[in-house]
Amino acid sequence: MGFALSEMQLSSPEFGPRGPIPARYTGEGEDVSPPLAWRGAPEGTRGFAILCHDPDAPLVKPGSYGFVHWVLYNLPPDVTELEAGTSLGTTGHTDFDRNGYGGPMPPGGHGVHHYFFWVMALDADLQAPPGLTMEQFLERAEPHVIAMNRLVGTYTRD
Repeated sequence: MGFALSEMQLSSPEFGPRGPIPARYTGEGEDVSPPLAWRGAPEGTRGFAILCHDPDAPLVKPGSYGFVHWVLYNLPPDVTELEAGTSLGTTGHTDFDRNGYGGPMPPGGHGVHHYFFWVMALDADLQAPPGLTMEQFLERAEPHVIAMNRLVGTYTRD
């Protein structure tokens, strides 16, 4: 499958596609992860992962761009939704230089940023250790991605 969009769908009861992310889920609010739900995972799914990345962030480092807000993996195949501030799964290392979710907090006056929340269905239970960066996780996961899709939310600061 590789990295191609699939029929699997990702949604949130708190914001729609390209809709504004409520302040509660940002660095200006409670800074907790938003609730998410997905459906349509294919047969053979053995686990899920969630990533959140802001490609609009003015950060370029060797081999990547943008800002990683969330790396969450080792989610079991029977999980199809996450509540706000979830403690499920294993957290990876973000560009906040810590593990766990970090909400949108673009530079003031930088315009609208787009936050890509990705769900990936995997054909293996990776049992990946805590603290992987997005790049490290994707290196392990890519051969096992059998479906994926995204929900894009927006946020801006004056």
